This record gives sequence, C-alpha cells and structure tokens, in this order.
Amino acid sequence: MIMGMSNLRERSAHSQLPPGEQLLGYASVVPAKSAKGIGIGASLGNHLVNTVGAGSAGAGSIAAQMPRTSGALLLRVTDQRVGLVQPLDGTPVWEVPRAWVTRVERRPRTQLMARFRLHYADGSWLAFLTMRRRTIEEFRSLIG
Repeated sequence: MIMGMSNLRERSAHSQLPPGEQLLGYASVVPAKSAKGIGIGASLGNHLVNTVGAGSAGAGSIAAQMPRTSGALLLRVTDQRVGLVQPLDGTPVWEVPRAWVTRVERRPRTQLMARFRLHYADGSWLAFLTMRRRTIEEFRSLIG
C-alpha cells in the first residue's frame, strides 16, 4: 500500500507538466496557515500554527497570492516552477516561476512535524509542515 501511495504521488507530481519541463523533486506538505488536526492538540494550538509564523504576505505580495487550501498537498519543484498540486491527480493549486522562490529556511520543529519557509523574491514567505526533515534538506538542495 505504501508503494502504491508513493507511485500515486509520483504520477501526480509529473501530471500536467508541459513537454520539456523537468520534475526535480516533490514531497507531501501542509501549508501552515491551513494546518488543522495534525496532532497539535487544542484549538489554541491550531490557531497559533495558522496565524503566528504562517506567512509574511503583504497585500500584493507573491505569498499573498496563494489561495486558501486545506489538507496535504504536493510541493513540486521543476526546472521552471515551484508549486502546490493536488496529491491524487496533480491538479495545480498554485504555482510560481522558479526564479520567484529564493530560498528554503528550516524552522524549529513542532511536536510531530518538521517546519520550513519558502522565501520569495519580493521578501514575502510562506510556512509549510512536512513529516520528514529530510524533505526540507532536499528542497534546500534544489532551491537554495
């Protein structure tokens, strides 16, 4: 079953890529501003994760353009774009040109999940959660 899920995520990560665009990496992530019910506990914990440190997104910033989401998504990095896609069918949720993403910053871990920020060229950023710290290191090697 784990193998099947992995193959499904891989197919989804490759889905809807234009001819010639190369998939460099992907992983399951939860945007911090939509994280709920991930073992954090009380609603106060959910509120803190969703609001404190979930993003720095002034009006009109790159980060502010990300739509509201719920649940886990695939963060995929290609040679041309960085974006979020649905894990089951690869439908793009939000993507930006690769040049707009300047770096990946590892953040202190929550009790159950590793946390990181994607920083954008305009100074804005968004926080994400993932189950494995190794995922963050892989994104850092691809993005910087």
